[in-house]
Order: sequence, then C-alpha cells, then structure tokens
Amino acid sequence: MEGGRTVLLVTDAGMPSVSDPGYRLVSACVEAGLPVTCLPGPSAVTTALALSGLPVERFCFDGFPPRKQGQRRTWLATLATEPRAAVFFEAPHRLAACLADAVEVLGGERRAAVCRELTKTYEEVKRGTLAELSEWAADGVRGEITVVLEGAAPRSSDPADLVDDVEELVAEGIRLKDACAQVAGTAVSKKELYDAVLVARRV
Repeated sequence: MEGGRTVLLVTDAGMPSVSDPGYRLVSACVEAGLPVTCLPGPSAVTTALALSGLPVERFCFDGFPPRKQGQRRTWLATLATEPRAAVFFEAPHRLAACLADAVEVLGGERRAAVCRELTKTYEEVKRGTLAELSEWAADGVRGEITVVLEGAAPRSSDPADLVDDVEELVAEGIRLKDACAQVAGTAVSKKELYDAVLVARRV
C-alpha cells in the first residue's frame, strides 16, 4: 500500500472492522497516513435492526457480551434503563447462558429478536420475550448470532414507585444495594431508592 498499490479487505462473515480484526488494518493505515475508504456491504447490525420488528429509531451497538457470567450480568445491568434498542453479537455456544442471564437481570418480559445466519441460506429470526427466547435457545443454537434488545420503557422518577421492582430482584437473590443500583439507573438516586425501600419495609 505504501508503494501505491490498492488493497481490498473483503470478508465472508459480515462487515469488516465491526467487532472484527479488520479494524487493526484500518487503524494501521490511518497511523501510516494511507487513504482508507469503505464500500458498504452486508452488515449484521443494520440487517438485524430491520428484521427485528422492534422500535429501532434509536439504537446502540455493544459488540460481544463479556464471557464470564458475573461480568456479563454487570454488562446487562447497564442496559436495564437504556431507552435505545441495543444490538450485540454472541457466540452460538454462549447464547443460551446470555439469554438466561438477561431474563434474570432485565426481566423475562423484555422483547428481543435473535437473528441467525443473516443473508445466508439458513437465515432465521426468532422474535419474542427474553423468557421465550431463552427457552428456545436452551437446546443449543448454531451459526452467526446477532441479538436486538428492545429499549427500556421510561421509569418513574419517584423512588416510591420503584420499590416493588427492587423487592422483586431481592426476592430472586440479588443484594438490596445491587438491586437498587440496577433499578435506579439514571432515573433516580440509588440512595433515595434504597431509603424508600427501607421506609416501605417499616410500614
């Protein structure tokens, strides 16, 4: 390339450099001052958004979830109050565990779409609640996976209105402080919500 040759980066598995090692080549070219351009090709992100059937006027892309369960649940908690649709990739052998964690952290009624083998012969899109999709994936799923998660519904800014949500998480085994942090998000103060739970318990 430094000698003036034109080099094409082509992939048979989606858009190069989007959660893909191709970004290293782009980064190296930028650092070397070499011109880089892109001819848009198939992208699982935008294709999944179009096929999800969910409101996707605004969305965020989050790459691959963490592999370890604790880190994955912490990551999922950041999506608990995210109003935008979230798109992420997942390895097929980790999909069932990821969806099971999503049910625990985000609730089974949150809607999503699991898109498999997009633009390929065995393309499949499964739509439903996280609980339904978790049950479907339990027996194993194969292929390239892209998940679209529905954005969170707006939460009340009154801590008293969120106490029941906190208590539901506590009943599932989550520590009170962690439950408050998860439910509060950016809507209310974690301390105010914690205090509201303690007040409600004394009533």
